[in-house]
Amino acid sequence: MTTSHQAFHEQSLTELAATLRSKQASAVEVAEHFLTRISADQAANLAADPQGQNTGAFLDVQREVTLAQARAAQERINAGTGGCLEGVPIAHKDVFVTRDFATTAGSKMLKGYRSPFDATVVQKLGSGVNGQGGAGMVSLGKVSCDEFAMGSSNENSAYGAVKNPWDAHRIPGGSSGGSAAAVAARLAPAATGTDTGGSIRQPASFCGITGIKPTYGRASRYGMIAYASSLDQAGAMARSAEDCALLLSAMCGGDVERDSTSLDLQAENFSAALGNRLNGLRVGIPKEFFGDGLATDVRSAIDVALDALQAQGALLVPISLPRTELSIPVYYIIAPAEASSNLSRFDGVKFGHRAPEYTDLVDMYKKSRAQGFGDEVKRRIMTGAYVLSHGYYDAYYLQAQKIRRMIADDFQAAFAQCDVLAGPVAPTVAWKLGEKTDDPIANYLADIFTLPASLAGLPAMSFPVGFGDAQMPVGMQLIGNYLQEAKLLNVAHQFQLTTDHHLRSPEGV
Repeated sequence: MTTSHQAFHEQSLTELAATLRSKQASAVEVAEHFLTRISADQAANLAADPQGQNTGAFLDVQREVTLAQARAAQERINAGTGGCLEGVPIAHKDVFVTRDFATTAGSKMLKGYRSPFDATVVQKLGSGVNGQGGAGMVSLGKVSCDEFAMGSSNENSAYGAVKNPWDAHRIPGGSSGGSAAAVAARLAPAATGTDTGGSIRQPASFCGITGIKPTYGRASRYGMIAYASSLDQAGAMARSAEDCALLLSAMCGGDVERDSTSLDLQAENFSAALGNRLNGLRVGIPKEFFGDGLATDVRSAIDVALDALQAQGALLVPISLPRTELSIPVYYIIAPAEASSNLSRFDGVKFGHRAPEYTDLVDMYKKSRAQGFGDEVKRRIMTGAYVLSHGYYDAYYLQAQKIRRMIADDFQAAFAQCDVLAGPVAPTVAWKLGEKTDDPIANYLADIFTLPASLAGLPAMSFPVGFGDAQMPVGMQLIGNYLQEAKLLNVAHQFQLTTDHHLRSPEGV
């Protein structure tokens, strides 16, 4: 084994896979290297060391479990039976249940919870379903997220806020902020994320990495702790579109026996389309994404990126998504309504936190939930219960569902004129920690560009295109029609072949 340990965290997912296949390094060496980096990050976080890596991204690391997985992966590599990503490390968002690592969903309600099974996505990326057909990746542990994936800043985790590797005084975005921070800080070459209203794309943008949310139903939700069932979707987060294509190919595929919302489709090789030129590609530019609310520094970076796509042969087509502004009230009615139903299972009876003292069953329910849930989760449960209550269901929830359908129709009208849509991911770069803590509405408004695609169930992604104020990363969003993930990944890949934004890392990493 001749590859320098120093180089492991500098290699992309694709490069690491090649390194391991060619036996230039062992899976154990690679795992130990990343575990050492994670340990240093955790120590710096506990010491609040401003000079060291200090993301606080990882919540649960089990060194011996990871090394055991690495040894098993190396045996498969030696035997020539390994999967497509055999031995490559990955981190999992803390909403995917895992047998060997605690799963808390960032909440006190599930502190220390250990699942009896792995989520389908975890199985597919690891040793496979029933031990067959897995990609062979090695789990480094679980990374932080907003509690029950509710938030846009990763400040809602019960276990402390994650910090942006580009500036430890800023948020990494949410809810998959731990995943984005881990990849950006080179603590892991890739991570799983979930996207309900932008929770892969926004942190990917804020942390300068690439992230993709596939079409709703592409990846199984089995074993993924639910926030809003008609919106939640697993996705991939890595440095580049090339890396995300590998991940997405491994994690997608039908799972109808265990997930009724899963699309009955075979896994697709998303890497196969990465060589297509952009000549004649029609890129729709939604005018609603470029209004007064978009910060000047973000717009400048997006404009330069659009010029670059145009230089590669793409055609920019002005289009309209007239109901963009309605996506915020629609989402914040539908998602809390579904959350109020999904989170009712956490009552202190079968699993989860139970209050130590109570007088009767009802008192146990009240105290267990009051103690176990954080403020943002309580806020959304109450909102959801209200809009579903008698006398308000028709006025709020039913109307929101009707507008949701109209938002989806707006996209179909746009795709009659273009092949993909492009625009900003968020109105600003990552803001300071605590800046919007006391103003939840300000947090909600930051999701305006990501919510429409989620409500329509469309594939969408973010990839780095430059830097804004304070040299913070800016991502550009691509949205495609249903099942057009390969087209999105190819556009981003062609852009990344001629730019280096995705190769840059925070100072000191």
